[in-house]
Amino acid sequence: MKKQLVFIDDSGDAGFKGAASSHFVVACAIFMDDLVVEEVALVMRKYRRSIGWDDEREFKFVKMKKEYVKELLRQVSKFDFHISAVVVDKSKTKPSTTRNFYNQVIAELLTRMPLKNASVRIDGHGGTNYIRSATTYFRKTANINERKIIDIRYADSRENMLIQLADIISGSIFRSTQVKKSDHADYIKIIQKRIDKIHKYEDKNH
Repeated sequence: MKKQLVFIDDSGDAGFKGAASSHFVVACAIFMDDLVVEEVALVMRKYRRSIGWDDEREFKFVKMKKEYVKELLRQVSKFDFHISAVVVDKSKTKPSTTRNFYNQVIAELLTRMPLKNASVRIDGHGGTNYIRSATTYFRKTANINERKIIDIRYADSRENMLIQLADIISGSIFRSTQVKKSDHADYIKIIQKRIDKIHKYEDKNH
């Protein structure tokens, strides 16, 4: 049985105080073929060189010229992969501690996706204890069906082009929530054909 390869990143922030963002997005790119993963990574590396970036520079939505974001999305959207996301409208959500809330949203995304035999990579760093407790939480919460998720690991975006792709995707979906910005609909329109579902976060305690 083929593995699903799932790459997850977020945009906005998971906080509720002060200058926190109005929305929080966790999104993923889902691949059914590791060859396509390699092809997309190669296209991204070639594009990075074509715009004069060095080989160590990361693709990050918030730090890129937006014409670069759009062209990158056009190039990768030609490949066969799927996008799923959870969007949190914080005005409709009960405040929670940042780390717990972050994990809750990831767990909801994993639960809502039609995963089978999935190998999941999540952007981020953390101590061994946090990573162990978080992955245990995700398994208990999201691994409902047998063989739904076979492994969950955290990955360094500097070393993983597909985590960088997930960053661009989550940033694109987050920008779509910023309706006062003139380009809010531009990026999600480019990847629309790859989007399976954008879920609204369900806060059962609100």
